[in-house]
Amino acid sequence: MHRQNKHKNSIRREFILHGNLWTIIFNIGLPLVFYNSISQLFGIIDTLIAASLGARIVSTVSFISQIQSLFAAVSAGLGVGGGVLIAKKIGSQDYQHMQRYIATFLFLITGFIILILVTALPLAPWILQLFKIPQDLLHPGIELFRLELIGLVFIFINTFYFTIERSWGNSETIFWVNTLILIIKLVATLIFLHYFHLGAISLSLASLVAQAIVSIIAVLSFMRNEGKKIIGIIKTEGLNYVAAHEILTLSLPVFLEKFIFNYGKAVVNTMSAAYGSMAIGALGVSNRIGGIATMPPIGFQEAEATIISQNLGNQNTKRAIEAYKITFIINFIFGLIIFFAMSIGKDWLVNLFAKGDVTFANEISRVYQYERYASILLAISSSVMGLLYGFGYTRTAMILNLLRLFAFRIPPLWYFQHFTNLKTEGLGLAMMISNMMMGVSALIVVQIIIYKYRKTVQYDSL
Repeated sequence: MHRQNKHKNSIRREFILHGNLWTIIFNIGLPLVFYNSISQLFGIIDTLIAASLGARIVSTVSFISQIQSLFAAVSAGLGVGGGVLIAKKIGSQDYQHMQRYIATFLFLITGFIILILVTALPLAPWILQLFKIPQDLLHPGIELFRLELIGLVFIFINTFYFTIERSWGNSETIFWVNTLILIIKLVATLIFLHYFHLGAISLSLASLVAQAIVSIIAVLSFMRNEGKKIIGIIKTEGLNYVAAHEILTLSLPVFLEKFIFNYGKAVVNTMSAAYGSMAIGALGVSNRIGGIATMPPIGFQEAEATIISQNLGNQNTKRAIEAYKITFIINFIFGLIIFFAMSIGKDWLVNLFAKGDVTFANEISRVYQYERYASILLAISSSVMGLLYGFGYTRTAMILNLLRLFAFRIPPLWYFQHFTNLKTEGLGLAMMISNMMMGVSALIVVQIIIYKYRKTVQYDSL
């Protein structure tokens, strides 16, 4: 089994380094796109289930999910930093250092799991109050938040497994395993909701169960294929501090980007509460609808980052940038098609979530009617992020996302709240402005990077 797996990975490496780039991007990217699309669909189902329990539950779930994302940012950051370094070593066929990065990556993941269990879990009520959760959402929010924190343990384990698979370009494995998570989560939600009558807690509990089951599968799979090597490295070397420093150096900007960005989104939720707790739910629903257009391009972005990292490890910068250009074209066309489709079906989607609540429907519509206009530029910016992560420009990616929130989103929202008579429409306008400016800024940055490599890398054209 191990030899078959090793042979498969070697073939995949040669394919990424020398195959047709269009074929490679679609081959690696489509499973991730399908997964992101299915994930968004299941997320919509989750929101619909919450909406069936009332607008207050939607607001609670939306608020808690933003805070949970702050902690999940650690996992995402480590996944990007570790994944880039592992993929580069795969590209250069330096398998000894690749294994060392994997072992160190495992130590870091384990350390953060312990930290969350020891600190965040006992302090859950105070964390929610720190983020100024509305008092009418506090009591139901505490139980949900604790379940989400326990679920993070399994998310970290799964991130380790998925990062290794993504570094090799094994996106089919990621697709099938993540699809299993979604199916288990949906079935478990329906069981907890309709047979045990657990209400809103069903969503978080089902997610925990799904992630835990996949963690067991991931651990068994990994130990069967790579476990003996990793255990050997851990015994002989322990935590490699040089490798840990490299992983953390790349991961820290990604973590800070996602943590601060999600913190800012929690701040936006707090600002939204000025319009009433229903406005928080309306913003959450609008973001969920908008994700139909923005989440799938992230699948191509993840494939692009892997392709770029492996080719840079193989000293092929020109091919790495060509991968970005192709991804850009694909995401632009995709974003354009989805934008028109979402615009046509806007009213139907809003009414689907509102569940007959006219007031809630109006609130959602006031936000989404503006937010949807930025979907094309967000799809484009996903391509730029893939290039930045692949090249290891994680600090630049961090700066772009922080500008998106703290320069382009929160100041306009503050202005609309204090100097205009706009109500929930101000939320939609602030989202539209920030997402559009993110796209424009990303395009400027990528042109600077390409210009830099034209000057420093010796080949005919980029």
